Amino acid sequence: MSNDGKQVAVHYEGTFDDGTVFDSSYMRGEPLRFTCMAGQMIKGFDLAVKDMEVGQVVNIHLAPADAYGERDPQAVQTVPLSALGGPEAVRGLRVGARVQLQGPYGPMPATITSITHRDITFDFNHEMAGKALNFKIELLSVD
Repeated sequence: MSNDGKQVAVHYEGTFDDGTVFDSSYMRGEPLRFTCMAGQMIKGFDLAVKDMEVGQVVNIHLAPADAYGERDPQAVQTVPLSALGGPEAVRGLRVGARVQLQGPYGPMPATITSITHRDITFDFNHEMAGKALNFKIELLSVD
């Protein structure tokens, strides 16, 4: 029986290939609820839950294409500090910081990858882009 289009509740733990946990509903003590196959989740997670039965636990490995996609080098952009109002406009920012920039269609999260005396480089790729992910998923309910 397919869970396609149904409201589901799952517990999950997400890890990188080295075993590092990057997210866990178990740790938060609250299950994740979403509509299966409605585009609310990454592709591979949705597909895994689609054919699960309540009480079932699966372990999946997702290649980047089935998770947050591959890294796009064109999503890394360098901007002259003068375009942002000069060096004082970036005072207090540091490499590795996550920032929200205003784009033509709304907020755009980015990671600062470089700051020089002349420019700043932003990486607009999702933080998980290019990474293989592993999930333990437990289906708790289907409505």
